Amino acid sequence: MTMNTSLSSDELARYSRHLLLDQVGPAGQELLKAARVLVIGAGGLGSPLALYLAAAGVGTLGIVDFDLVDESNLQRQILHGTQDIGRPKLESAQQRLADLNPFVKMNAHREALSSENALQIFKDYDIVVDGTDNFATRYLVNDACVLLGKPNVYGSVFRFEGQVSLFSPGDDGGCYRCLYPDPPPPGTAPSCAEGGVLGVLPGVIGTLQATEVLKWILQTGESLQGRLLLFNALKMRFREIRLRRDPNCAVCGDRPTVTELIDYPAFCGTLAVPEITRTQFLEQWESGNRPTVLDVREPHEWEQQNLAAFGALLVPLKSLAEHLGALDQGQEFVVHCQSGGRSAKAVAQMREAGFNRVFNLN
Repeated sequence: MTMNTSLSSDELARYSRHLLLDQVGPAGQELLKAARVLVIGAGGLGSPLALYLAAAGVGTLGIVDFDLVDESNLQRQILHGTQDIGRPKLESAQQRLADLNPFVKMNAHREALSSENALQIFKDYDIVVDGTDNFATRYLVNDACVLLGKPNVYGSVFRFEGQVSLFSPGDDGGCYRCLYPDPPPPGTAPSCAEGGVLGVLPGVIGTLQATEVLKWILQTGESLQGRLLLFNALKMRFREIRLRRDPNCAVCGDRPTVTELIDYPAFCGTLAVPEITRTQFLEQWESGNRPTVLDVREPHEWEQQNLAAFGALLVPLKSLAEHLGALDQGQEFVVHCQSGGRSAKAVAQMREAGFNRVFNLN
């Protein structure tokens, strides 16, 4: 039997198990090949997302990420390996995905997603998948998708629990802001770097997100539009919550007040503290102007990796207040942690206590 298809013989062989499915077949595989999917983040959620979307034959896969591979990532970020430590995540991702499926075009957006670039990046894609780990970027992704009329596949993980949904413009299920109109108060929702995450959990949630993307492209099955799927790994239970569009929603409501992208770090109460970059710190150190380095992580993190070569002092954030009296307010301090969140809180705490020369290591 001869099939009229734009798929090559090699592609027909590669996707043969898809072609056997009535819901996919050659026509569906061509839809996947023509699709343009944007994944925000190449970390815990972005790893299974990118791997399964590429393996499935999504023709164009864009990934936004500006981070480097860290050893602590490898417990869950399966897109990267030990040999990739220190490399930009997009470099290792591009190499791994090209090996997995050379028929997929990967667009690497190596930049921090912001209000200045989000609309420009999003406009060329059919669907956006949120693999981020912070509230400011989640609200940014949501608002950009609503403004552009793009569907947004949302996912998040923390410790042993995760959640997934699909927000589609014009749908009665609403958007992320309908579910969470306001971000949690600063400091009340710790990140995975602070609270931890079971390594397999992003794999479960990211795979569910990838499933939603493929169903949306193929226009088959029942999507998570209007439903929030919750997963508890310890109890091995799924449950769901029905979602409804909020007519008073600031971005997708009847009278939206957010009609353009805003300052999302400010909206989420992200601490704005003085910072010093790694390059600036090293240049300052080599010039002989050497500040006191404070490490506000936990002891077990210090044992794995630390800045002892720079004379760093270990002062965990939770015990910082009781150590401030022993520190010289006239000295210059550089504070660091795993991802910058705890160190920002420490800088704010120290400045409030009268330390004027203290900076967050970016």
